[in-house]
Amino acid sequence: MNALIPVAAGAVVAIGAAVAGYVAGSAPASAALATPAVASAAAPDRAAVEAIVRDYLVTNPEIMIEVQQALETRQMESQRLVQTEIIRESADRIFNADHDGIIGNPEGSVTIVEFFDYNCGYCKRALPDMEALVADDPDLRFVLKEFPILGPDSQRAHVVSMAFHNLYPQSYDAFHRDLMASEARVTEDEAVLVAIRHNADEAALRQEMENPAIIAAFQETYELADQLSITGTPSYVVGNEVVFGAMGRDVLAEKIAQTRDENPS
Repeated sequence: MNALIPVAAGAVVAIGAAVAGYVAGSAPASAALATPAVASAAAPDRAAVEAIVRDYLVTNPEIMIEVQQALETRQMESQRLVQTEIIRESADRIFNADHDGIIGNPEGSVTIVEFFDYNCGYCKRALPDMEALVADDPDLRFVLKEFPILGPDSQRAHVVSMAFHNLYPQSYDAFHRDLMASEARVTEDEAVLVAIRHNADEAALRQEMENPAIIAAFQETYELADQLSITGTPSYVVGNEVVFGAMGRDVLAEKIAQTRDENPS
């Protein structure tokens, strides 16, 4: 409710000013001929009008909720329009970046992009959603955009992951699933162990971890996330829409079907 106070206060001032302006604007033309003393006496009392409006809002507090809801709806629509334009302008960077891993059909007619962090609990719980969607839809292309935002451990683990992808793209699917399924906090050491289990050469892997292109890839992902108002994981891009949070398999499947209907092959 405290969040509504600024909106309500703004509403009081705005409505009061509007009422005052209306009263002043609706005065009869003859008022123009009145003496200055009479005109001054006829002018509306702004404080009195605002008091009336305030009393009305206090008596009908649900109006403040309606104002807040209307404002949020307008802001969400504005954000959606901005996101749609950014997705259109940055489609290649979002859907076709060489440094991103791909699970499912690389030539699939519909692409879903997930921004994820290996230490995100919601991402871990969303892993079965990805696996089920890919298993059920042979025409789905699932892009994994590495987005380490949960501290130094995540950053170093994702460096390992990116290095593994660069060296062994054909094994990235299995590596990703194993690392994401880890119940412990994922660190650089844990990521290296998982990579070795998937037949990575440790010396080559550590050398590739020094590749400056990895940091450049992270920077590009951070920039895209900022432009799309993505601040948490998991977040998804499906068609022209951003989906925030682990919304579940059914919601994502619905978005995929909608995208496919809007873009028939």
